Amino acid sequence: MDLSGKGKRMLNEEIKSKILDSVREKPRSIDELATIIKKNWRTADRYIQKIAETEGNIAIRTFREGTRGALKIVYWMPPEAIHSTEFQERLFRQIEAGRDKKDFSPSEIYQYVSPGKKEAKILTEKAYNSKDNFEEFKEKIMKAKHEIFFFSGNLTFSNIGYHDKKILEVIEELAKKGVRTKILTRVEIPGIDNIKNILAINNKIGKKMVDLRHCFQPLRITVVDDRVAMFKELSDPKDYAKGELKEKIIALYYVYDKKWIEWLKKVFWELFRASISAERRIEDIEKIKFVK
Repeated sequence: MDLSGKGKRMLNEEIKSKILDSVREKPRSIDELATIIKKNWRTADRYIQKIAETEGNIAIRTFREGTRGALKIVYWMPPEAIHSTEFQERLFRQIEAGRDKKDFSPSEIYQYVSPGKKEAKILTEKAYNSKDNFEEFKEKIMKAKHEIFFFSGNLTFSNIGYHDKKILEVIEELAKKGVRTKILTRVEIPGIDNIKNILAINNKIGKKMVDLRHCFQPLRITVVDDRVAMFKELSDPKDYAKGELKEKIIALYYVYDKKWIEWLKKVFWELFRASISAERRIEDIEKIKFVK
């Protein structure tokens, strides 16, 4: 099934490269880019929106919005734009070097967020797996209007649920409403069924609304639009000295600061661009011979 368009109106790699090369050189108006790719303004605008949504390396700013003289400018998002402060740069280096959730604590980010724009709580394993906690997470996800970003380890969050309702179903419902989901996770033989299940949403609705890429990274975060970033951190007694921790606990951090949410999205895009698609990774895995 063709999930990206049909015939001559389809955004192909040649057109995408022309747009990206032109914008990398200098900021461009939609009119300029339409001339460069030899398409009308509306088609160029649609292509650029698509690239901005799926690649994350360009952005669009509208000047004089709402007037007849409105002007859309497309500009490049360089890697250095990820961090605007010294401690954000340091945090990014730690995240970039990490491979497992033990390599980075969300509290390192949480401590820098203004007191009025964050909250946190600690749950026992029983409380974390409760209906109340599931409902709270589900409600925050369902408020998404445009996009959700998941920094995941092995996609186990997709099976979170209570009774017969799972987060996987919520993502599918949102996809039908036009909400895109982007995921960074490990794509390996263990857990590959979870990955195929979530990618199946695209075939069910007939277009690519879920984009998943293979990446080892230490964050466990869900970002909903510019509304909230939800961090999860598990502490297990077996990882501590005897007597330091009696039972498993899960710390949940909520960040509502739009500046920090924007930064987290930039971190996501930087990792996402350098990662391989789940579909390509699965193709390679399924070619491996299994010998009994």
